[in-house]
Amino acid sequence: MRNPSTSLRGGLMLAAVLTLAACGSAPDEPARRARPALETLTVESSVASNARVWDGVVSAERESLLSSQTAGRVTDVAVDIGDRVTRGQSLLSISAVEQQAGVNAAVAQVKAADAALAEAELAFKRAAELVERGLVARAQLDQATAARDSSRAARDAARAQLAQARQQTGYTDVVAPFDGVVSLRQVMPGEAVAPGSPLLTVVDPASLRVDATLPQGLADAIGDGGNVRVVLPDGSERAPARLITYPVADARSHSITVRALLPADVAGVMPGQVLGLRIPEATNAGTTADTTTIRIPDSAVYRRGELTAVYVVGKDTIALRQLRLGAASGGQVDVLSGLRAGEQIAADPLAAMTALKAQRQASEQSHD
Repeated sequence: MRNPSTSLRGGLMLAAVLTLAACGSAPDEPARRARPALETLTVESSVASNARVWDGVVSAERESLLSSQTAGRVTDVAVDIGDRVTRGQSLLSISAVEQQAGVNAAVAQVKAADAALAEAELAFKRAAELVERGLVARAQLDQATAARDSSRAARDAARAQLAQARQQTGYTDVVAPFDGVVSLRQVMPGEAVAPGSPLLTVVDPASLRVDATLPQGLADAIGDGGNVRVVLPDGSERAPARLITYPVADARSHSITVRALLPADVAGVMPGQVLGLRIPEATNAGTTADTTTIRIPDSAVYRRGELTAVYVVGKDTIALRQLRLGAASGGQVDVLSGLRAGEQIAADPLAAMTALKAQRQASEQSHD
C-alpha cells in the first residue's frame, strides 16, 4: 500500500515542473520583439545663417518668339522642341509662290522704268541741242527736263518695289536669331500662316535669370547682393552673376523685385522653373545671426491630410511622431519642433508603416 504523503509530494513536484515549462515557453513582450530591418537616418543639427528662401521664377534674358512676316503655307519645319540651333540656321520654310511672282513683276517694272528713263534722257539731249541752236523755244527744253526727272523717279520707285518684293521672299525662310534651344513649336507643315502668326520660340539657356518679389523691408538686407545665393534644384547654392534690385517699389503690395542673373555654367535649369533666393534677414541690430537648425530629407516626411510626421526608430520600436515643419528647399525641409539631434528616423515612411504593421501582427499572433 502506497504512502499518501509520498503520492502528494510527487503530485506537487509534477505540477511545479509543468508550471516552469509553461513559463519557459511564454512569448516575449510586444515591445521587446525584434523589429524588421529599416533604412534609417540620424537626425543632425547644423548651424545655419539667419536667412530665408524666397521663391522666384526663371526666365530667359534672350527669348524670341518668331512670327511670320509674310503670308503663305508652311512647307517644312526643320526643327522641333528641344533642338539646339545656331544663329542664321534655317528653321522653317514658307511657300514663296506669291512672293516670287511679286519679284518677277517688280523686275519687269524696273526694266520698263529703265527704258522710259533712257527715252526721256535722249529727248532731253535733243531738246537741249535744238535750244542751243535756237531752233525751238526754251519751253520744250523745260518739258524734256521734267519728263527726264519724272522717269528717273519712276525708275527709283520700281527699284524700291523690287527690293521690297525680294525682302518678302526672304521672309519665307525663317532663321534662328541667335544660338539657343527651340522651346516651343506652334505650326506644322501644311498650315497657312499670315503676317504675325506665331511659328517658333527660341531661348538662350546661357542667359537665364530669376525674378523674385520680396518685401520692401529686405532692401537693406540685400545690400550689394554679395550675401544672396541662388538655391539650385539639387540643393546646392551659387552666387548670382549679377543681382539687380528694382529701384521702384510696388505701391499696392509694398514689395520690390529682385533679379538674379545665373552664371552661364549652371545646368539643369529651364525657363518657367521655380528657384529659391536665400537672403539673410537682418536682426534688430542690423546684422545677421547664426541659428541652429535641423533639416531632414523631405522624402522621409509622412503626410496624411493635415498631419506631417516621421517614423522614429528605436532599438526595438517604431513610433509615428508629429512634426512642425518650416521652409523647404533642395529636397530638404527645416524641422521647427518634434525631433532632437541624434534620433533615428525611417528614410522611407511607407516602408516604416509596413514594418510597424508587421510588428503588430507578430505581437498579436504571439498572444494567441
